[in-house]
Amino acid sequence: MQEASYYNKLDEVGRVKCLLCPKECVIVDGKTGTCGVRKNIGGKLISLVYGRPIAIHIDPIEKKPLYHFYPGSKIFSIGTFGCNLSCRFCQNYDISQFDPTEDLETLEEIRYFTPAEVVKMCKHYELEFLAFTYNEPTIFYEYMMDIAKLCKNPEDGHEIKTVVVSNGQINEAPLRNLLPYIDAFNIDLKAFNENFYKRICNGNLETTKNTIKIIVEEKKHIEVTFLLIENFNDNKQEFLEMCKFLKSLDENIVLHISRAFPHYKLYFKPTPYKLMKDFYDIAKLQLKNVYLGNV
Repeated sequence: MQEASYYNKLDEVGRVKCLLCPKECVIVDGKTGTCGVRKNIGGKLISLVYGRPIAIHIDPIEKKPLYHFYPGSKIFSIGTFGCNLSCRFCQNYDISQFDPTEDLETLEEIRYFTPAEVVKMCKHYELEFLAFTYNEPTIFYEYMMDIAKLCKNPEDGHEIKTVVVSNGQINEAPLRNLLPYIDAFNIDLKAFNENFYKRICNGNLETTKNTIKIIVEEKKHIEVTFLLIENFNDNKQEFLEMCKFLKSLDENIVLHISRAFPHYKLYFKPTPYKLMKDFYDIAKLQLKNVYLGNV
């Protein structure tokens, strides 16, 4: 078992406080934080998913989606169980909302891959890109970091470019520690409304905004995805403010407006194309690079 980083021991009864994401869960012995995969075991915070990717695929880089970062490339992609949000419309809820503490047998059946083995697989397929994706990479931070470091300091001189696809719900210190080892990000900006983040996603908008701001300031490649859901986050004035926020950071930020389909706990009709086009037109007045996805 791998001890987690970014936590404090609180008291003699063994409680710990996780400092990885803005939830900063206080966890008693034997329990996990909100993400379900960082567990207090005897007063130590342990990652339950270190070395246990549940999804391994080779994807087009455009699927991340990244359109302005080595287009046409193939990218080795991995993800685990767990997420620090619980979006009611989650597109990958079968892995993001899986609770390994309720099904340890399934977790133990997942083949263990060391960081070196992951990098070796990537090179075996002659790929120059590796993505942390599918679920929320923040919650397997230690595994991601160890893999990314090997990608950037290879023994054979074959450096691999790294990509993080994230909801942006990560505290500033771990984000800044990760940045030197990551080449590109796609960040989900789910709405520009704090109430939506809290009520629908169990998260907060300001953290994701700050994550985007730091990535831009550190001159890392970034693209942003906005999943448009009719009657939930389709306020055009709020969307305009979102686009203005992105423009204030860099008008060249790539924005993907993605069509939503009903999943998990939230029922809605697939986003109408006309609404997608209306939002595209709003975004194009502010940003140079706007794309429609899932259409």
